Amino acid sequence: MIFLIVGCEIGFWVLLVSGLATRYLLRARRLSNILLVSVPMVDVVLLAASVIDLRSGAPASPAHGLAAIYIGVSLAFGHQMIRWADQRYAHRFAGGPAPAKAPRTGRAHAAYERGQWLRHLLAYVVAAAVLGTFTLLVGDVHRTLKPWSVMVPWGLVLAIDFVISFSYTIAPRRRRGA
Repeated sequence: MIFLIVGCEIGFWVLLVSGLATRYLLRARRLSNILLVSVPMVDVVLLAASVIDLRSGAPASPAHGLAAIYIGVSLAFGHQMIRWADQRYAHRFAGGPAPAKAPRTGRAHAAYERGQWLRHLLAYVVAAAVLGTFTLLVGDVHRTLKPWSVMVPWGLVLAIDFVISFSYTIAPRRRRGA
């Protein structure tokens, strides 16, 4: 299962880089669109493989929990990662404008950090929903406890991220020298 997760991560980046290279280096817009639209299919493959694995009687493991995390993070942050890569590729290879940087100070920075935390929360909720689906499909809560174990440390990270992200609302970063 862990090899499938690694393979899906590699597939995500291969499709993304191939799609952007096709768009900006080969100027093949249609093929580029096909490759970029295929990026989310990696999540579908991972989800289907995980379900098939569990339904066929394989022991549920933390690797299934990592698959759920991968899917949650991909859904919550995937579009943002693709946009980030697209801006850099366009700037580097197609004369596009320099990518805008995230705000580093003030209210705009605080708002950005809150938004990033909300994406993090969305990833967590999606992963929990995927794990819930795995549990329902297996039909045995005791057999699917191991995949849920990944949610505890992630919940701690989510709580720490909340404190840090929302601290900027209370005490925004100031410009140096201000």
